[in-house]
Amino acid sequence: MKKYLYLLSSLTILAASTLAQNAIAADIEHGGQVFSANCSACHAGGNNVIMPEKTLKQDALVANDMNSVSAITYQVTNGKNAMPAFGGRLQEVDIEDVASYVLSQSENGW
Repeated sequence: MKKYLYLLSSLTILAASTLAQNAIAADIEHGGQVFSANCSACHAGGNNVIMPEKTLKQDALVANDMNSVSAITYQVTNGKNAMPAFGGRLQEVDIEDVASYVLSQSENGW
C-alpha cells in the first residue's frame, strides 16, 4: 500500500509540474500575440524606433533595471517618456503575459 501511495503522489507531482510548464508556455505564446498586436510597431525584433538606445535586448534591459517581469509589467502598465501606458487598454493578464514574452525573447537574443 505504501508503494502505491508513493507512486500515486509521485505521479501527481509530475502531472502538476507538467501542467505548470504548459501554462508558462501558453502565457508566453499569448504574450507574443499581445506583443504583435500592441508593441511590434515600435519594438519589432526587440528594437526601439523612438529611442534606439532603449531596446528590449537583454543588455539594455539590464542596464535600465528592466530585466524582470515585474519591472516590464510596471512599464507597460504605466508607460514612460514616449511609451504610452497600456494599463487602460490591456487586461492585467495580457500585460503580465507580454512582459514574460519580452523577458523570454531578450534572454534568447530576439
